[in-house]
Amino acid sequence: MAAASIARGADPQGFTVRDDARGAVVEWNGRPFASYVVDQTNKPYLWPVIGPTGKAMTRAFPMADVESEPKQQRDHPHHRGITFGHEEFGADTWHDRSTFAAGLSSADPAKAEVANRGIGRLGSIRHVAFTRLEGGPDEAVVASTCEHLDPAGVRRLTEHRRLVFRATDAVRTIDVDQDLVATDGPVTAADRKDAGLFIRVPVTMAVDMKQGGKIVTSDGKTDAAAWAQPARWCDYHGPVEGEHLGIAILNHPESFRHPTRWHVRTYGLFTANPFASHGYDPALPDASQTLAPGGAIRLRHRIVLHAGDAEAAGIERAWRAYAAEPRPPLPAP
Repeated sequence: MAAASIARGADPQGFTVRDDARGAVVEWNGRPFASYVVDQTNKPYLWPVIGPTGKAMTRAFPMADVESEPKQQRDHPHHRGITFGHEEFGADTWHDRSTFAAGLSSADPAKAEVANRGIGRLGSIRHVAFTRLEGGPDEAVVASTCEHLDPAGVRRLTEHRRLVFRATDAVRTIDVDQDLVATDGPVTAADRKDAGLFIRVPVTMAVDMKQGGKIVTSDGKTDAAAWAQPARWCDYHGPVEGEHLGIAILNHPESFRHPTRWHVRTYGLFTANPFASHGYDPALPDASQTLAPGGAIRLRHRIVLHAGDAEAAGIERAWRAYAAEPRPPLPAP
C-alpha cells in the first residue's frame, strides 16, 4: 500500500481506523461507524453506514440479502450504500455491470444489445492508495487517491478524496471532499441527471413505501417536488427499525455550482448532482463542463445522520455552521 501518512488511533474512547482486505473500517468508541469498500465493484463506496442510534442508514441490497427488504426495493443494484459516480465524465461510472445483468441474460436480442452497449460505456473509479488513515479522539480521516478510467482503462481524471468522520451521541457526520483533476488532457462532464454523490436510503425510509418517509429541502420543496430543484441542503427522513431517523446532505458554498440540484427520488435514491440542468428539464440550457488540462472540479458536502426530522435535527443550523468553514483545495499526495 502506497501511503504518505498512515496512523491509527488506539484509544477505544474515540475513533479508530484500520485498513483491511476490502478497504478501511471506521469505529467510534469501539462501535461500527462505516466501512469504505474499494474492491467490490467499479468504484469505492461506504457500506455499512451506522447512524447515531446504532441503526443501518442505507439499504443493504445488493451487498447483503436482507429478508426485510421487499422485492420492489431490490432495484438499481448499482445504488450501493454511499458512493459517487457520473454517467458520462470520460466514461460511465454511475452504473456497473450488475445494472445490465438482466439484459445480458435476456432472450430478447434488443434487450441484450442495449445491455452490451451499456457495458461498453462503463468506466471505473479505481482506488490507487490511501494517503491518510487516522483515528483520534474527535474525528477519523480516510484520504485517498483515485483514478477515473475510461472503458479502455485509460486514465481521464485523478481524484483526491478525503472523508472525515465525526460523532456525538445524537449525530454522526461524514465530510466528503473531492477534487476531480483533469491530469491527462481535456475531459468533459456531460449534462446528466445520473451523476453526483449519492445514497440509497433504508427501504422503510423511502417515501414510496408509505410508512412516513419524507423528503424536504432548504427551500421547502418536499417529496417528488424536491427533484431537480436547487437547494443548500436536502434531508430524507423516515422510520428505520422502530425509530424515526434521517439523512441530510449539506452543500457547501464553495462546492461546484452551489446550490446544487437534487436528483432525489421518492423510491429512495438521494443524490447531490450539480452536473445536470438540461438533463433535468429540456427547457434549461445544457450544463456540460469541459475541463482544460490541469483544471479541476471541487465538490464539498457534509452528510448528517440524525434522529427525528430535519427541523428537530436543526439541519438549517447545521448547514450555516458548515458553510462558515473554509473548504480549500485538497493537498496533492
